[in-house]
Amino acid sequence: MSDSTPAAPVVLDIWCELQCPDCHHALTDVHALRARYGDRIEVRLRHFPLEKHKHAYAAAQAAEEAAAQGKDWPYIEAVLARTAELDRTGEPLLIEVAEELVLDAEEFDTALIDGRHLLIVDADQAEGKAIGVTGTPTYVIGGERLDGGRSQEGLRQRIEEIADRLLAAQG
Repeated sequence: MSDSTPAAPVVLDIWCELQCPDCHHALTDVHALRARYGDRIEVRLRHFPLEKHKHAYAAAQAAEEAAAQGKDWPYIEAVLARTAELDRTGEPLLIEVAEELVLDAEEFDTALIDGRHLLIVDADQAEGKAIGVTGTPTYVIGGERLDGGRSQEGLRQRIEEIADRLLAAQG
């Protein structure tokens, strides 16, 4: 019998915006990383709504409401799959996705009106700006920032190298 506790997972923060087509493409890498590392890596979405996307801020708040209702990643992935539609439709799409995932759509609508998740979104965005995030997706793992807004090319390999190094250091 061992008294050792399991090592904490490596944290991968992804500064993302739910109206960003590049963030939608980044999901392929997120799925691959989860498949490879399982619970040894914790993928955390951090909000970084860009001014050029008029529905991104509402989408970030909606994602937080989905998290409050226990379906953060299913909601995030469903909205990212429909970035062009979000651009055209706006908030009604956010409610529609909630309904499709059998979430409390009325509560989503109320959350978007009362702004209960504004502080979380604002805090993520402020932290992102403080560490130099300028576009999405931007990844931070092991203190290293990787900008995926310019190109996704080679990013997953770089993230895997860092994750492997961090996991090996844990023993």
